Amino acid sequence: MSEKYHKGIPWIRKQLKYTPIDKKIFSPSSAVVVADSTFFKRSFGLCVFRVPAIKKNIYWSQITTETVEAYRKGRNAIEAQGIQIRAIVLDGRPGIRELFSDIPVQMCHFHQKMIVHRYLTGKPKLDAGKELKLIAATLCKTTKNVFESELNAWYKRWILFLKEKTIDSQTKRWFYTHRRLRAAYRSLITNMPFLFTYQEKPELNIPNTTNSLDGSFAHLKQLLSVHRGLRINMKLKIIDDYLAK
Repeated sequence: MSEKYHKGIPWIRKQLKYTPIDKKIFSPSSAVVVADSTFFKRSFGLCVFRVPAIKKNIYWSQITTETVEAYRKGRNAIEAQGIQIRAIVLDGRPGIRELFSDIPVQMCHFHQKMIVHRYLTGKPKLDAGKELKLIAATLCKTTKNVFESELNAWYKRWILFLKEKTIDSQTKRWFYTHRRLRAAYRSLITNMPFLFTYQEKPELNIPNTTNSLDGSFAHLKQLLSVHRGLRINMKLKIIDDYLAK
């Protein structure tokens, strides 16, 4: 840019600093929305609402932590624009999910798989864990009836194993021996009502993941990493410009 405009770098930086960002946001009358948050640093993140069908972001705000209030503000701001949220795709946090209990909610399949992965690891050692991981892997290419049937069959097969207890030698209190395996199973059972909303409401064309946002988050982080050392106000301008476009 310095060569193009025959100006020094300080002049270029000054123009960028004071150039306003056009934050005009496309406002459909109604939309199926994907909502998620991402963080660039521990206390610097974004909460974004996106319409994947048109690849447009309709709301975003800076956050320090991912809270129910951040999503409440997002929903209020969107509805204040006259946009009706017909359905929403979320990462599965219970408190946030309850905020949208009056509309169809789809739990992101990718986030559900990551929850199972976190509890079972990439290579489970227990046979029960290996089987459960294989069932979870079919999530994106199965139906609710088949998935639920396989999960129930797995539970019946391993019910006694799951109920095994261990007594703490010091406190003499007991705990379930396979707590992480139980937690992985429980996450699937708890989220079951929200895992196949996209199949139950085919007329809404609901995505089954938040990938539309996750991809843009990755690209945005890559963009910011190229411009390391920028002050926070310039980073926010880059973010606003990127999300608005």
